[in-house]
Amino acid sequence: MKLAFSTNAFKKVSLEQAVDEIGRTGYAGVEIMADVPHAYPPHMSEQRLTALKQQIVKLKLGVSNINAFTLFAIGDTYNPTWIDPDPDVRRRRIKHTADCIRLAQSLGAKTISLEPGGPLASMSAQTALEHYQRGLLELLPVAQAAGVVLLVEPEPGLLIEKSRPCVEFLEKISHPNLRMNCDLGHFFCVHENPAQVLLDCRDWISHVHLEDIGANRVHQHLIPGHGAMAWPEIFDALNRIGYDGWLTVELYPYESTAQQAAREAFEFLQRFF
Repeated sequence: MKLAFSTNAFKKVSLEQAVDEIGRTGYAGVEIMADVPHAYPPHMSEQRLTALKQQIVKLKLGVSNINAFTLFAIGDTYNPTWIDPDPDVRRRRIKHTADCIRLAQSLGAKTISLEPGGPLASMSAQTALEHYQRGLLELLPVAQAAGVVLLVEPEPGLLIEKSRPCVEFLEKISHPNLRMNCDLGHFFCVHENPAQVLLDCRDWISHVHLEDIGANRVHQHLIPGHGAMAWPEIFDALNRIGYDGWLTVELYPYESTAQQAAREAFEFLQRFF
């Protein structure tokens, strides 16, 4: 297992400064936020990409994942979504994801985490799943050619929020470049046991997000050790399934104290490695 930290906690500084600070803290990898103010693909010139790759190599970091969930550059946390009733809006999400595939390929990232459809609103779940599936099927050949895996990330309150529906969706499409981003705090929020999710979904997990959640199970990311999640049980499950991929700490609510949060999370999690 390798430990990384997401740049989305460092939204008050540049991407390059975020990468520097994550590297100095001791993490083995960095997850890149593919949105403003960091690596929104239309803003990433070849010159900037080259310099970023050199910086990552100099710091001896890996790129754990490209986080393509939010889209503040042209929308917000969820919008434009994969399941918007307007096909032109859905097209914007598809185009962004295609751009992120190229970004991942350039930076040597093997995975891209995606929102699980989006907020359902008044649309039927069946129609929403059909929209989502069509969008993914369009992009999967592109991802496969680039050697990149697309990851559905279940989240509370969105189209796919629990582990079993996610696996059923993945099984239906059944493509080698479509897997799960297993955000353990999200599952805790919807009253699933994160350790059991790891055991049950082991064949579908290609990347793991770490954060803590309070005992009230409200979806508010906390520094590991500050909430109610059972970390010894979680790491026991990771060891039992032989997980040897990236674990990325995602603490976006801490943008005012990102460096401190990254350091505290790193120190807490070292005991499990």
